[in-house]
Amino acid sequence: MDFGVVLQTNPPAARTVQLAELSEAHGFDYVWTFDSHLLWQEPYVIYSQILDRTHRIKVGPMVTNPATRDWTVTASLFATLNEMYGNRTVCGIGRGDSAVRVTNGKPSTLKEVREATHVIRELASCRPVDYKGSTLQFPWARTSTLEVWVAAYGPLALKTAGEVGDGFILQLADVDIAKWMIEAVRTAASNAGRDPEAITFCVAAPMYVGSDWAHMRDQCRWFGGMVGNHVADIVAKYGDAEGSPVPAALTDYIRGRQDYDYNEHGRAGNTHTSFVPDEIVDRFCLLGTAAEHIAKLEELKAIGVDQFAGYLQHDNKEETLRVYGETVIPALRDHVTAKA
Repeated sequence: MDFGVVLQTNPPAARTVQLAELSEAHGFDYVWTFDSHLLWQEPYVIYSQILDRTHRIKVGPMVTNPATRDWTVTASLFATLNEMYGNRTVCGIGRGDSAVRVTNGKPSTLKEVREATHVIRELASCRPVDYKGSTLQFPWARTSTLEVWVAAYGPLALKTAGEVGDGFILQLADVDIAKWMIEAVRTAASNAGRDPEAITFCVAAPMYVGSDWAHMRDQCRWFGGMVGNHVADIVAKYGDAEGSPVPAALTDYIRGRQDYDYNEHGRAGNTHTSFVPDEIVDRFCLLGTAAEHIAKLEELKAIGVDQFAGYLQHDNKEETLRVYGETVIPALRDHVTAKA
């Protein structure tokens, strides 16, 4: 299993770079960031600094969207970083949440996600692509390659991930829900004539190592509110009654949801997430001792999760990274003995 860290690009940018360096030092493989240009600093500028100050980790957005940048601009950003630093980027993409809603926009359609995935991947992999009636290619790109991983929750989005994504990003760590969604993506891939085993499955959720459960829950309750924004869209489309194609385990908890303030998006202490019960925090996140983290990660690995990416939007960043580096990550790596 690979491991990633998910950061917000809060100022100062040097702090984001520092956490990325520390993540690599503790054995993490990926550093992801939010991509919401009004709420936080521009991530692609910071990626260049992270890549310059590290040696092996890959960086990318969790997640970008087709609406806030022209797709060719997004592809150019990745291709440029890859040409400079040797193919150490990955593109997470979805319909869009905070980046589009803060500007009074709407999430992109799945058709746009599908088409953007193709255009960004082809251009950033040095291949020509048809775009708005023209065949385009970067004349300066020679070595860049890029994978595009699709973030999804609802049935049609999961189908899209299986049909066009190099990877699938699920932003919650409930084992039962993850199992259902991974199977849906695999089925869609198989039905499209793709190899389901070629898709990388990434689960992303807050990780907090500690023993004070009340405090850990309060620090990570924001995540249930963030997921709730996407779940509300799903309920609006499919309903939450019996017969809905979406598991009740995912939709039931948002019944008490009212308004949401994006100024507090992804922040510990978010005042608009009190509707999220403790049970959901425990199911959606990884909390507790190192042993408890390892036990849940082993369950996720058993159902096909290839990477766990832990959000660090809480007050215990360095200690959580340390425990993961010294205890959790080694327990989940494939073990090789020096002498058989």
